[in-house]
Amino acid sequence: MKKNKPVRVIAVTSGKGGVGKTNISVNLGVALAKFGRRVALLDADMGLANVDILLGLSPAYNLSHVLNGEKTLAEVMLIGPAGLKVIPASSGLQHMSELSNIEQAGVIRAFSDIGDDLDVLIVDTAAGISGSVVNFARASQEILVVVCDEPTSLTDAYAYIKLLNRDYGLNRFHIVANMVQSARHGQALFTKLTKVTDRYLDVNLQFAGMIPMDELLRKSVQKQTPVVEAFPDCPAAQAFKNFARIVDQWPIRTQAGGYLEFFVERMIQYGAESVA
Repeated sequence: MKKNKPVRVIAVTSGKGGVGKTNISVNLGVALAKFGRRVALLDADMGLANVDILLGLSPAYNLSHVLNGEKTLAEVMLIGPAGLKVIPASSGLQHMSELSNIEQAGVIRAFSDIGDDLDVLIVDTAAGISGSVVNFARASQEILVVVCDEPTSLTDAYAYIKLLNRDYGLNRFHIVANMVQSARHGQALFTKLTKVTDRYLDVNLQFAGMIPMDELLRKSVQKQTPVVEAFPDCPAAQAFKNFARIVDQWPIRTQAGGYLEFFVERMIQYGAESVA
């Protein structure tokens, strides 16, 4: 891996499942790829992978084959819409959902194979606050938390942000409001969350955007095609394009050696902590 190439690393996560997190990851990745960015999407829900399903892909190999040494990361990678690189995880393999920190770090170290060919790495984490979710978030450059208009979504998002802030010192988070009725509705959800975080936590929440309710988004899921590809002119697709423009303008806080390398080093470090 080149020592001076910054790569933007974004963890897309949520406090709970069912908020459209993976759909956000997929459409953001495709939209950024359409802007000419070289994007890889890592399905980091190790035991219940579904990125490949949303994209209509049929992987012959996945991360479990990388872990056991059968394949390299480049060999399991699939090419999706607009040239999006997809690293599939396994589905229905319990041991993959219970990886040790060292094994998680091994997965990330495999990115040395492709680091020179990336501008953006999107990490679609599992929902919740498991050790795997926390470690991927801690190692990422940007943390994007997906919320929707459900009390449990906001409550769990707050709990997740609180954990990362109080236990690990992370204090900067991007919020995207999904499945909202309007831009005002999305802003209201963000305000509702910040009222609580401003009172109890020392964090900086930034509103990254909103994705509206759209029947064509549901149809695109049924078609196993990203909405930005299937229905590029619909409200949801336009919102994803605007969202991607915002993300593309985030400054890249480079570290020595480039951020992808730093990401790898932090995962290795956290793995070492767990066995110390």
